[in-house]
Amino acid sequence: MLAQTGSDFLTNSAALCDAVLRLRGTALTEELGRIVRAVLNSPLGEYLPADAASLLLRPPLEAVQAANDDAVPSLSQDIYFDQHYFGRFVVSGRAEYSEQDRQHLASLASLAASVLQVHSVAQRTTHAYVQVEAQLQHQAQILDQIHESVLTMDMNGFIISWNKGAERLFGYTAVEAVGRNILFLYDDEDIGFHDDFLESGGRLMEVRRKKKNGEVFWASLSLSPLCDINDRSIGLIAYLTDITERKTAEERIHHLAYYDALTGLPNRTLLTKLVDQALMVAQRNKAHGCVLFIDLNRFKLINDTLGRNIGDALLVEVAHRFRSVLRDQDLVARLGGDEFAVGLFDIGQHFEASMVAQKLLATLNEPILLDGHDLRVGGSIGISVYPQDGADAETLLRLADIAMYRAKQEGGAEGDHVAFYSQDMNQGMQERMRIETGLRNALGNGELLLHYQPKYSIPDGKIIGAEALVRWRHPVRGLVPPSEFIPLAEATGLVVQVGEWVLETACAQAQVWKDAGLPPIRLAVNVSAREFTAALPGRVSETLKRYGLEPSWLELEITESTLMHNIDRVIGIMDRITAMGVTLSLDDFGTGYSSLSYLKRFPIDTLKIDRSFTIGIPEDTNDCAIANTIISIAQQLKHKVIAEGVETVEQLAFLKNSGCDEVQGYLFSKPLEADAFERALRENWLPDSAYRAA
Repeated sequence: MLAQTGSDFLTNSAALCDAVLRLRGTALTEELGRIVRAVLNSPLGEYLPADAASLLLRPPLEAVQAANDDAVPSLSQDIYFDQHYFGRFVVSGRAEYSEQDRQHLASLASLAASVLQVHSVAQRTTHAYVQVEAQLQHQAQILDQIHESVLTMDMNGFIISWNKGAERLFGYTAVEAVGRNILFLYDDEDIGFHDDFLESGGRLMEVRRKKKNGEVFWASLSLSPLCDINDRSIGLIAYLTDITERKTAEERIHHLAYYDALTGLPNRTLLTKLVDQALMVAQRNKAHGCVLFIDLNRFKLINDTLGRNIGDALLVEVAHRFRSVLRDQDLVARLGGDEFAVGLFDIGQHFEASMVAQKLLATLNEPILLDGHDLRVGGSIGISVYPQDGADAETLLRLADIAMYRAKQEGGAEGDHVAFYSQDMNQGMQERMRIETGLRNALGNGELLLHYQPKYSIPDGKIIGAEALVRWRHPVRGLVPPSEFIPLAEATGLVVQVGEWVLETACAQAQVWKDAGLPPIRLAVNVSAREFTAALPGRVSETLKRYGLEPSWLELEITESTLMHNIDRVIGIMDRITAMGVTLSLDDFGTGYSSLSYLKRFPIDTLKIDRSFTIGIPEDTNDCAIANTIISIAQQLKHKVIAEGVETVEQLAFLKNSGCDEVQGYLFSKPLEADAFERALRENWLPDSAYRAA
């Protein structure tokens, strides 16, 4: 019987444990009541849980026991565990209960208390875990919703976490990324992972990273330390944002700021920076360096004649040819227009620069074929040397520019030449700048004046006109030779202002002579290529009207080179001028590029034989042949011919016999001031001896 009772107790104990684990609420209460009845073999028995209602109604255990002693026999046992009250077992319905029954009930209550305590702790732990899990899930949702890519990694760079932003940015899912080393996202340029920020964090940098599809992009990367509960660094938190669009815009702006848009070569700004950097290296190594300043010959003629598109294509081809013969470490830049510069710093001796210069010029020997045109350009190169000429980029460029002007002078407008800088060049350039500044002031200070060189008719020796020649009377230097300031005026563009002044002054003087009753003569005014624009006919017409002059008082002298830029446009301008009654003279004929097919279309009145052909007459048979040819052409085209620079009786005799119409030169008169010319005109002055000898 005892064995049976022990077996039932164990069975019911197991049932109690199972009930506590599986059941809740009323079901648990009923099952525990059933178990207590089974253990005590009692018809009545129940489990009273420790809820609010039962606690309020529950009398003290002593009172219940006292009441039971006087009434129907029953047993009651509270269920406690460490002062935690879970409820009470109550049984009744038997005639009596033994001490063993009381012990069984106490044991069952103790077991129930222990199991309920364990279950309570487990419930609280589970609830706390659920709360933590919910909080983590909430944070994960927030992390996934932000646009920024966030990932964490351990101290060795192995990825621990990977949010949705990282998935969108890199194209890898968290399953593909977590557990891999961060290096698989690096571009080839990134070769290391460890850095000082592994402990300190907070570093912000711009890096290149690689997506799953192989695309490389720019990212802004911020790193912060990942710490454990003891605030020890155990890894990194990385925040990445795609900045490719911004970097592309920055690179575009940088390229616009430092590179020539046409050729793609560095511009002057970048060249200066690179040369200065190279000079620092050359200084440490005690090496030589050179700067070459290159100006193309004949480019302006091509650009003006064929248009800007052809000119631009020509510059691109020249840039390509220059780059093709230079080493990778050599610098080549386009400074603007048709000017280039080359920096050489890895050379043993400075004279090696002249070899490079010749290689650059050699690249221009082959014709450049563009749009059906066979184009040829040359170049003039000036060279400055580090350290003797200068120690910085700006100085070397400036001095190489000065040397380039010397090369152009020595080689001529069409010849290729190379010149090294020397001190006398600098002095010459400073003098050039002084003349330029003085000439600008001369226009406003009334320092310019006109001299008039008479033109004579060969058949009757009469003065039929004069060429107006500008002179500059400097307040300190006196009369400045035209050879010093006229080329400078043409090079700087001041020739336009000078030309406007000459036309205005000549017409004003003609008005004075007209009002004085002198017979009309033709005053020849030289017109430069820069002045020969569509605005010229209007300016001439307005000037004549302003001074009340008939067009027969004025003649415009133009050079051959002026006529070779856009022939149809030039002829249109000439037609408008001759339609007024103003005559045109072709100056320096035979020295330029005139084509006979064009010459017959030009509405000119006179061909002028250049002094370079007159001076050799009659000794030089070539000059004689050229003069005869020009006169013959003029006669065939029904143009008059005038020879300039006539200084001897023999020259005059030859020209007269060849059929030349007019002459001017020192044999008859030097250029005269206005008063002297007026006296000569009144006297119809002509040296009798010279005319009779002719």
